[in-house]
Amino acid sequence: MKKFGFAAAASGLVAAIIGLAAPATAAPAGPGDAQQTIDVLQAQGYTVIVNRIGTAPIEHADVVAVRPGQTYSRTDTGLPGAGDDIHTTVTDKTVYVDVN
Repeated sequence: MKKFGFAAAASGLVAAIIGLAAPATAAPAGPGDAQQTIDVLQAQGYTVIVNRIGTAPIEHADVVAVRPGQTYSRTDTGLPGAGDDIHTTVTDKTVYVDVN
């Protein structure tokens, strides 16, 4: 019984670390101005998809959540000077911003 409890706790901790790692690095800290958050994420190279709740202009909206989206990459030897080495290149990163 003790082995099951330890395994469940360890797997839960690993899942929490993996699940929170991407959004934590992508989003500015704390709730705030929606347009500022969108601008920061776009400057970091993200494609931002905005989910709006309500009809307020974006200038008056607050960020409710920032969620990770799909990351697109390619893995090949097509880079100049790569020779036979395989390289992975991230081509696009997506993030969802929920605003209210």
